[in-house]
Amino acid sequence: MAEPVTPPETEVVWAAGALLWRDGPEFAVIHRPRYDDWSFPKGKVDKGEHVLRAAVREIEEETGIVPRLGRRLPTSTYAVGDRTKRVDYWAARPTAPAVFTPNDEVDELVWLPAAEAEARLSYRHDIDLLREFLRGPPHTSPLVILRHASAGEKRDWRDADELRPLDAAGRAEAARLADLLHAYGPARLVSSATARCLETVLPYARLTGTSIVTDAAFTVGDTRPGTATDRLLSLVADGAPAIVCTHGEVVSELVTGLCRETGEKVPDDPTLRKSEFWVAHLAGGSMPALERHTARTTARGSATR
Repeated sequence: MAEPVTPPETEVVWAAGALLWRDGPEFAVIHRPRYDDWSFPKGKVDKGEHVLRAAVREIEEETGIVPRLGRRLPTSTYAVGDRTKRVDYWAARPTAPAVFTPNDEVDELVWLPAAEAEARLSYRHDIDLLREFLRGPPHTSPLVILRHASAGEKRDWRDADELRPLDAAGRAEAARLADLLHAYGPARLVSSATARCLETVLPYARLTGTSIVTDAAFTVGDTRPGTATDRLLSLVADGAPAIVCTHGEVVSELVTGLCRETGEKVPDDPTLRKSEFWVAHLAGGSMPALERHTARTTARGSATR
């Protein structure tokens, strides 16, 4: 189950990538002329870059395909010379057909069925990644549980609490969240009816053209014990992607309730700091993956089960 992961030490090369697949299923395997090897698309996380953004960017740069991230896959860690390389992986699907253009890093891309892809891959860790993907459901639906961004201190706000807005840091976090959440594709937006929650998801709503629906079940002061979890479970019953923006007081109940409903162990710390979010990847009543991220610029790490 998910536990916090701190950013790697300086001697660790941190990278991100994806097992990119399409119906068949077929898997995208790339050839790198510099190493004369076949692997899955991946690349280094730039300084200050979020790992989700790095995964999407590297896939697009190497393949020309804009991906939609699916469930989190196991991290690969292996030696490269006298250093350690850590690669965080996701399953991913193309958002639209794309024409591959050879470049200096990647001169060939082939789509192969699983057995052929395994035979083509150069490295054991990539073969293990493919086999891990095949053990789980190919199609999953993301459910994001998001705590609102920074909104100053409650004790310093003199007006009605529901009107308390994001502060400058929170507005920057909300803008960053729009890009990060977009990595998982479009989703219905459900929010607490407070200004700070609505402002947190507004940039994402504008980016994707999605309407925001407010719900008292996720609104602090209006919800009751059990109400938020019941509403969350009804919200995801149809399998459609969803983002729920709520408050710190509600987050633990939602994560705990979701884990118990899907038969998974509750994280040791189900809480979130402001602008952090859980992503539960759901499939037919199960939860094959759960990961945690933050929009704060001082932290790039993720957590995963």
